[in-house]
Amino acid sequence: MIRLRRFFFFATAFAALSPTLSFAGDGFFATAYGARHRALAGASVADGRDGMAASVNPATIVGLGRQFSFGITANMAYRGYETTGIPRVIAPGNVESGRTWTPIPNTGQIHPIDADSAWSLVTYSNGGINSAYDVRHARPPFGGPFGGGFAGIDIRQAFGSVDYARRFHTAYGAITIGFAPTIAVQMVNVQGLRSLAAYSSNPWEMSDMAFDWSYGGGLRMGLLWDITERLRFGLSGSTPMWMSRLDKYSGLFGQAGKFDIPGQLQAGFAYDLLPNLTLMADWRHIFYSAVPSVGDPSNPLRFRSLGGNNGLDYRDTDSASFGVEWRATPVLALRAGYHYATQAPRPRSITFAALAPSVNDHHASAGFNYAVTKNSSVDFAFLWAFKNSMSNNEILPQTFALPFGGVNPNARISVWAYGGAFTVGYNYKFDDGDESWYPTHF
Repeated sequence: MIRLRRFFFFATAFAALSPTLSFAGDGFFATAYGARHRALAGASVADGRDGMAASVNPATIVGLGRQFSFGITANMAYRGYETTGIPRVIAPGNVESGRTWTPIPNTGQIHPIDADSAWSLVTYSNGGINSAYDVRHARPPFGGPFGGGFAGIDIRQAFGSVDYARRFHTAYGAITIGFAPTIAVQMVNVQGLRSLAAYSSNPWEMSDMAFDWSYGGGLRMGLLWDITERLRFGLSGSTPMWMSRLDKYSGLFGQAGKFDIPGQLQAGFAYDLLPNLTLMADWRHIFYSAVPSVGDPSNPLRFRSLGGNNGLDYRDTDSASFGVEWRATPVLALRAGYHYATQAPRPRSITFAALAPSVNDHHASAGFNYAVTKNSSVDFAFLWAFKNSMSNNEILPQTFALPFGGVNPNARISVWAYGGAFTVGYNYKFDDGDESWYPTHF
């Protein structure tokens, strides 16, 4: 039995470290990480309560007790594009992407050091740039939306952080500071763009190269200020994750395949309206424009420009999250939330945005936690992104007839997306004084 438990524990941790897609609402950043955070629609930077707390704010782990959490999310994303008029670059019609379901694991564990300090290990993932278009809506010469056969893009990002937090008692209330060195892994696969080879600085490494891996890391930091017994302020942020080059796609992504993960900043308040009722409000800003291969324009598309000073043409995004948690009974907590995010892709990049629709704005969520025993509890969360779209006239690349590129006034492209995510999680809290590496009872 002990061997079985040990195998289960390490197998779960290993699965969480595998880079997998997550449901995204803020460009390719996930709206939330873990069951509790997802049920609150991305709020809780000032109110961490489970093993995944450090994925939002490394400072919120102090005082939570020794515990671990893991979960699995069934992500369903529906996206595609439709055209009106006579497009000249992209295949006409109403085209829906395949590859709608994706499993996403997450894990987190907290280890107190003393009453005012703790360390944590957490793994989570980003995603959202994901599509798969077949050849039914064909564009010559090879079919597919861009004339290069089956088309799609798959970007997977996974993170692992070791966090340390320390609480300081001041005349203005307790202030906790957390630091989280973070490692990151990316997997990228792009297909169906070989018809655009003339626009690549390296046409041999720009499409249909299977998955390429990229590695790197950065630093996440957090602060928690207990202003009063009921009111808390939280602040967290991260540097960019500086990544190694994607050599197989050096002719597609800017700076010869240099695809760093942008930094972000999140701040918010938590207020205990009642001892068992907490209200949360968060704001998050993602610095897409600070990463050239993400924020630089993709248009005008000129001969041999891909792999140079081009990007996804993403602008910085801002989002607001509102969450409420009612600990209705000693064994049941109910949660709900709302999330709004500004769009990352610019309308002027509509032609390439069709390959990677990520235009969600309004999100709603709900969930609960139920204590099965004194040590064990289960979580459930559901997050839904309502259908949204972005439209613009088709952008034409440079040709000998159009030396500076241009706009196709006879064709309009609309990209759209909607979807949801179901999360089931398990939490285990160790008894005081229990120093075992895995649960000895449930």
